[in-house]
Amino acid sequence: MILKGKTTVVTGASDGIGKHVALKLAAEGVSLALVARNEERLNQVKEECLKLGSPKVEYFVCDISKREEVKDTVNKIITTFNSVDILLNIAGIWQKLNLLEDISDEEIENVLDIDLKGMVYITKYLIKHFKEEDKDAIVLNVSSRSGVTAQEGQNIYTAAKWGVTGFTESLKADLKSSKIRVTSVFQGGTNTEMFNKTGEHFNQDKFIKPEDLADVIVFMLSRPPQIWLHDVRVEY
Repeated sequence: MILKGKTTVVTGASDGIGKHVALKLAAEGVSLALVARNEERLNQVKEECLKLGSPKVEYFVCDISKREEVKDTVNKIITTFNSVDILLNIAGIWQKLNLLEDISDEEIENVLDIDLKGMVYITKYLIKHFKEEDKDAIVLNVSSRSGVTAQEGQNIYTAAKWGVTGFTESLKADLKSSKIRVTSVFQGGTNTEMFNKTGEHFNQDKFIKPEDLADVIVFMLSRPPQIWLHDVRVEY
C-alpha cells in the first residue's frame, strides 16, 4: 500500500511502540488518529507528528477496555476523518510474572480486557466502516512472542496473546474474499515502559528498540499490492 495520504488509527499511541509507529507514519505523510488513555502524552505525540509532516493528526482519549468508550471513539474518528484506511492495534499491558493463584482478579480482568477484548471491539467497529467503504484496508495486530510460545509465569498475558493470535487468524479467514487484509506481529521483549508500569523491572539491554520495531511495521504496511506478509516474528 502507498502510505502517503492514507489515514491510520493507532491504539496505544501515547508511548512505546505505538508512539514510534505514529512518528514513522507521520514522516511518510500519513494522517493519524491517535488513541490512548493519557491525554497529555497524546498531545505531545500529536505535536511531534505534525512537525514530522503528517497532514492531519487528532487524538482521542479512550480506555479500550471499556466497550462503549471504544464505540464512541470510533464514531468520533469516522466523523473527524471521514475515511480510515489502516487500523494498528498496539495498545497492551503487562501481567507481572506470577502463578495463577497469586494473580489478583483485577489484574486478570485488566489484562484480558485491554490486551484482547479491547482489540476485538475496536476492530469490530472499524471493520464495519471498512466494508462500507469497500476499499483496500489493513488491520495489523501487534501481539507478542507470548502469542505463539507459552512462557513461565505469564499465564494470563499468554492467554490474552494466544487469543489475539486466534482472533487474527479467524479474521483473515472471514475476510479472505474482501479488500481488507489482516496481519500480526509477534515480537520479543521490547524496550518500553510496559513492564515498569507494573512495578516489574527487567534488564532491557537486549530488548528490541521500539523505533526498530516501528520500522518493521511500516515496512509491512508499505508492501506492494501483490505482496502480503501474513505475520512477522521479530527478535533482538
